[in-house]
Amino acid sequence: MLRKISLIGSLLLMLSIPNVTKAIDSVKPFLGRWALFLSGGAGWLEVKQMDGYLDASLLWYGGSVEPVTSVYMQGESLVVTRTRNIVRTKDATGTATRTHIVNTLYLFTFFGDQLVGEVIAPDKDGSISRMRFTGKKIADLPVAPDLSKVIYGKPVKLLNGKDLTGWKLLEEKNVNGWSIVNGELINDPIQKEGQPHIPYGNLCTVDKFEDFNLKLQVNVPAGSNSGIYLRGIYEIQVLDSYGKKLDPHNMGALYSRITPSESAEKPAGTWQDVDITLCNRHVTVILNGKTIINNQPALGCTGGAITPDEFVPGPLYLQGDHGKVSYRNIEIRQIIK
Repeated sequence: MLRKISLIGSLLLMLSIPNVTKAIDSVKPFLGRWALFLSGGAGWLEVKQMDGYLDASLLWYGGSVEPVTSVYMQGESLVVTRTRNIVRTKDATGTATRTHIVNTLYLFTFFGDQLVGEVIAPDKDGSISRMRFTGKKIADLPVAPDLSKVIYGKPVKLLNGKDLTGWKLLEEKNVNGWSIVNGELINDPIQKEGQPHIPYGNLCTVDKFEDFNLKLQVNVPAGSNSGIYLRGIYEIQVLDSYGKKLDPHNMGALYSRITPSESAEKPAGTWQDVDITLCNRHVTVILNGKTIINNQPALGCTGGAITPDEFVPGPLYLQGDHGKVSYRNIEIRQIIK
């Protein structure tokens, strides 16, 4: 009897080997990092094969890069699922009293060399919404550049101290909370209590840039939040995070991707010096004289990016839809060699 069971088990194992091999082969084209071109925004996907299993991380429009719930092959398609808890109601203290689990499905397949995706998500009313998008494989990261050999152009001041010449709202239909006051660039997105939320705009340069060194000063009030987007792709976080534990969402971080090596932020309401270099998809951040990100690779775009394409010039843009913030002495030197 034991021999018969053993023989059946061996036969089943032999029959399953071709299927396992086929699954391993079919997933190979999906491995790596992908720029996702979404309607009105950007996304990012990384698929890995580790210790015999698949793993993936996803960025979808805004927010952080997060691990997915599951990833697997279904025929020739890659299936990614993400589960989130959505707060439906809160009590008077703001504590969630009812949450709803939302499962979103992302399907990826190839049409020739083109990666095509479809997201299937439940709406509040119980119906299903679908959206198609495309993806592009991101080239492998080069070695870190030798910044001592980089040649810069002449410094250019991006603020004239009088008006917003050279800048524009990224979202034309949103409210403009930006102005120049005493030579400083101020954003004051006032919200009226009990009134509908007012959508304020982000501010971006008219000119576009490639790789560069950017120096500026920023003043973040208590509890406030902004961000500096390099080429409209990578966000360097601006946040009142003084006294908080190290985190990839703190002041000076490459948002949700690179945690500062040390806490160098100053207390809220004080001017802080920010020195950023973007070169060959590597980022260096010097905050208040301390190097907190040292020539580290940027694996992809961050939440809120204008585009997921890391190989095109783009504007500098300042996040203005979160909280009050002030900037001054913004100066850029483009890398010319």
